[in-house]
Amino acid sequence: MAFLEIEQVSKHFPNPDGRGTFCVFKEARFHIQQGEFVTMVGHSGCGKSTLLNIIAGLEPPSSGGIILDGKEVDGPGLDRMVVFQTFALIPWLTAFENVRIAVRAAYRSWSRGQVREYVEKYLSIMGRNGAEDKRPAALSGGMRQRVGLARAFAVQPKVLLLDEPFAQIDALTRGVIQEELVRMWMDSRNTVFMVTHDVDEAILLSDKIVLMTNGPEARIAEIVEIPILRPRPRQTIIRGAPGAASHECGRSRGCRQGIGPRPRGRGRPAAISAAWHAEHRRAGGSDHLPLL
Repeated sequence: MAFLEIEQVSKHFPNPDGRGTFCVFKEARFHIQQGEFVTMVGHSGCGKSTLLNIIAGLEPPSSGGIILDGKEVDGPGLDRMVVFQTFALIPWLTAFENVRIAVRAAYRSWSRGQVREYVEKYLSIMGRNGAEDKRPAALSGGMRQRVGLARAFAVQPKVLLLDEPFAQIDALTRGVIQEELVRMWMDSRNTVFMVTHDVDEAILLSDKIVLMTNGPEARIAEIVEIPILRPRPRQTIIRGAPGAASHECGRSRGCRQGIGPRPRGRGRPAAISAAWHAEHRRAGGSDHLPLL
């Protein structure tokens, strides 16, 4: 039995005109083992953030279910912590207090000293730089997300859920925080499920990538294991991989679905990246490669 099981989950929302419903995604099924870092990649509208909210217990599925550590998820809980792209810090609390409020909720029997020590530990790991006494409005976007990650890891949840956590951070800061995230994850070995539209980011961070077709009625197209050993040098992980420079995206059936062709062999992560960007350009998106 897997640690986290997503079993035939579908989600429907009411149509804006009030007549019937539309399907965002259907029959999503995949399993995550304890300690794995799994990322779902898809274009806007494929329902990846909606699925993350269902795992978090913030949204009910229309059908199917989520099983975490042998128990069905039926609502939010401290065994699942979410890091949002909008930072979601309490604006009237300092960085220290934002982390402390979560630690107190998770460890109600702890003394004030134990809580303080734990909060300081995780803020230090994420590079607090004297920010612990500042409120969110006085922090940069990168520092706010560091506080959000420290708050999530400090609770030691069974599953850490990351909803495009680097989307509002500049490219240089993003790379630094990604390295801090990987370092903290490798130390804690929390189970992580992240959603993003950035396939390069997914290859850099993940053990497995779940590729979604375009919505509506999106489906899981393929689940790809990333065989690259850690630590992964960002300068070579895409361009330096065999096949990265020569791959060209063809008009295959998979590419028309929004996932690109299905390359095999040693250069597959690089080929997936190249195919994804080719499809993204055809869909009218930017060819920006934030990691390279």
